[in-house]
Amino acid sequence: ERGKGPDPTPLLLLHGWPDSFYRYHKVIPRLSDPASYGGNPADSFDVIVPSLPGFGFSDRPSARGATSIRTAELLARLMTEVLGYQKYAVAGGDIGSRVTRLLALAHPESLVGMHLTDIGFPGEIAFPPDVSNPSTTEQQFLGSVGGWFFQEGGYIMIQSTRPQTISYPLNDSPVGLAGWLVEKFRAWSDCGGDVEKRFSKDELLSQIMIYWVTETISSAARLYYEDSHTTPRLQAGQHIEVPAGVATFPKDLTLPPRELGERFLRVQRWTHMPSGGHFAAWEEPELLVSDMRTFFRPLR
Repeated sequence: ERGKGPDPTPLLLLHGWPDSFYRYHKVIPRLSDPASYGGNPADSFDVIVPSLPGFGFSDRPSARGATSIRTAELLARLMTEVLGYQKYAVAGGDIGSRVTRLLALAHPESLVGMHLTDIGFPGEIAFPPDVSNPSTTEQQFLGSVGGWFFQEGGYIMIQSTRPQTISYPLNDSPVGLAGWLVEKFRAWSDCGGDVEKRFSKDELLSQIMIYWVTETISSAARLYYEDSHTTPRLQAGQHIEVPAGVATFPKDLTLPPRELGERFLRVQRWTHMPSGGHFAAWEEPELLVSDMRTFFRPLR
């Protein structure tokens, strides 16, 4: 959506799993037309929200090797060669955060800055392979990640090892698909156990239908397999030099400390939000948009 302001900054928004481009439906108008929401027109963005390959209405990869690394390269070409932007901002969460970090690692010259709602997990391709001499706070975080994987990470193991096995029944049963997806919205959001406190039935059904009508639960799940079977891109001691802003939300999967992020990110802003969970753009659009405006304002 084109920005309504004097000089809109291009902003690429990247979603994750188990959602889609629909994650950003509440923030798109606020980012593109801030004046209509009581903001300054000078903070406007040209907002670009693609479906990641294998998600939603994007093509489904037909061969091995469709990793987040390849996705980052496709998006770099989209922004510069197809849309013609020389410089742009990027923001993401979940898989979108991973792709954002990979994009910043590979094409720092094109990015004015990146905004993240998480910094990833140990073991993924855009996270430091070794956290040496961790502080007490970092040790606590790493321990919490292990606890989270034990309680909530079963889907990662399934989708990283046998994505096709789970995909066939989910593509065959709308009830099965709804159960697989909605359970995550309930567990990962700041809803107090009542998913409809954060997401209406229409919103949940819209998200489910995006997977159902496109039959992309299989290709979306397979990204976990591809990423877990590729070589990590971030090396020990390596820094991503693009300016980074991070906003953490209390009911997200985990809450990393700033010092861990500073090991590999050029952190210029780190905000602990008072409420919200994994689906920040959906749950707390005003909080997220305000933080993004503040972070990107001096980088325009």
